[in-house]
Amino acid sequence: MIKILIADDHTIFREGLKHILAEYPDLVVADEANNGQEVLDKIWKNNYDMVLLDITMPGMTGLEVLKQLKNDKPKLPVLILSMHPEEQYAIRVLRAGASGYLTKESAPDELITAIRKISQGRKYITSSLAERLATEVEADSEKPLHDILSDREYQVLRMIAAGKTVKHIAKELSLSIKTVSTYRARIMEKMKMKTNAEVMHYVIKHQLLN
Repeated sequence: MIKILIADDHTIFREGLKHILAEYPDLVVADEANNGQEVLDKIWKNNYDMVLLDITMPGMTGLEVLKQLKNDKPKLPVLILSMHPEEQYAIRVLRAGASGYLTKESAPDELITAIRKISQGRKYITSSLAERLATEVEADSEKPLHDILSDREYQVLRMIAAGKTVKHIAKELSLSIKTVSTYRARIMEKMKMKTNAEVMHYVIKHQLLN
């Protein structure tokens, strides 16, 4: 039996998952959580074989929860289920210790395959993500980091380096704050940076500002 904790802030989605998993006698939904802190609280009080974790939840993000989980219970498998496409978060969560990443548009059969594979201590990576990982490994290490950014990412990079806030950038580019935050996350991931200060230092060093 594989005891699963479902962590997602949407009740309808959790119910849908429970309905799918109920068809498989070896898969048991042992508990549910609708925010990051609740996930951590339940992990401390109970034993589960796996966590199905949403990346976007109120309070702590799924990525923050994942990092805490891997710190507290490093052997507990975590499968990320997200509304975001792979290119936005998949590599980041795998680096943070996730055992797999699936979008919420994935077919139920793929979800079951992923759960069973991960429960055996293995990783689950889709073919498209495997190709993305291979491309990253083969990337020219001497190529300037900013050259791997898209045109929009490069634009946001320069605006961050100019000291503009995410809110300011969103207004200037007529984008949502969430979209700009996603661009910032992609920039940080691609350039292997963690803070705006690192971005500013890089941009100034490479004379990318007017």
